[in-house]
Amino acid sequence: MTPELTALALAGLLQAVQFLLFALPANMELGTGYTSSPRDRPPSRSLSPRTARLQRALNNHFEGLILFTLAVVVVTLGGQSTGFTAACAWIYLAMRVLYVPAYALGWKPWRSAIWGIGFLATVAMILAALF
Repeated sequence: MTPELTALALAGLLQAVQFLLFALPANMELGTGYTSSPRDRPPSRSLSPRTARLQRALNNHFEGLILFTLAVVVVTLGGQSTGFTAACAWIYLAMRVLYVPAYALGWKPWRSAIWGIGFLATVAMILAALF
């Protein structure tokens, strides 16, 4: 398996961990009556600020995984895996790991900087595969 595919697999596991980090407190805060319902109505209680941040970090990673997966597929299927693209993949993963506490704890402006580094690493992978 290429380093980029390994980083993608680990990013998928990170997504599962992020889901648990959000879902456990959300179930405690909102109650399983609401979280196991079809959610046709908004909850009667709001999430705590930290749990809401964990939800936004989870959703953000779903969005980031789309572009990162595309980058890994292009690099892998195009036979363009290099030390540079591998480094970019590991940078993306490291930034996503850092992004969770950065968002949960409200680190500013660091949360945005961490996100930006991961995004640039992903775009660099795509550009490297094209040239």
